[in-house]
Amino acid sequence: MTDESVDTFYTCTLCQSFAPSHCCVVTPERLGLCGAVSWLDAKATKELTPAGPCQPIQKIGCIDARTGMYAEVNKVVNSATHGALEQVTLYSILEDPMTSCGCFECICGIMPEANGVIVANREYAGMTPLGMTFGELASNTGGGVQTPGFMGHGRHFIASKKFMKAEGGIARIVWMPKALKDMVSEKLNATAKELYGIDSFCDRIADETITEDPDSLIAFLSEKSHPALEMEPIM
Repeated sequence: MTDESVDTFYTCTLCQSFAPSHCCVVTPERLGLCGAVSWLDAKATKELTPAGPCQPIQKIGCIDARTGMYAEVNKVVNSATHGALEQVTLYSILEDPMTSCGCFECICGIMPEANGVIVANREYAGMTPLGMTFGELASNTGGGVQTPGFMGHGRHFIASKKFMKAEGGIARIVWMPKALKDMVSEKLNATAKELYGIDSFCDRIADETITEDPDSLIAFLSEKSHPALEMEPIM
């Protein structure tokens, strides 16, 4: 199932008790940030609890297909966040990205010197090449605010064709913890093969067993001919 194959997305506002200005937009290819609410889950929640946290959004009024901005999504999210958000994109980390609550499974952050992004999961207690731990990344990302350059998301979104699609997609991923990389490698490799014709893409992604140092990371990416180094500048 793809975002193009449906005519309805869903909101999820379960986390508004501690992040009042946050609203997930759940699509077939982008599950909720907590990783627990898929499009089918949201659809079922609406049917079981009509006035509950998951409300339908008609996929109409496409403003920008590249970033995934829809007029109706903006209207519904604006209402759901009590006017806190004017507009949101579904596929960009830089242009009006979706807000993050605090219960996200992972955080993606831009690393300009690598022309890509790093991804850290909640269970990872070490340092990232950005010089921040997961907790420090979360302090810059959560709370229901839009933070261009940072994005909370579920694990399974990492291998999605819609992951950061506006900025070039999964080819921008340059580092993630080994446990997370091992968990998503099969699907991530398959997506990279389909989109870019790259075999064993995860072998080109560094992890903490390789380096947590920015300079060493760049050297590793160069050695592995990581595609991010040949892409347009991310910023």
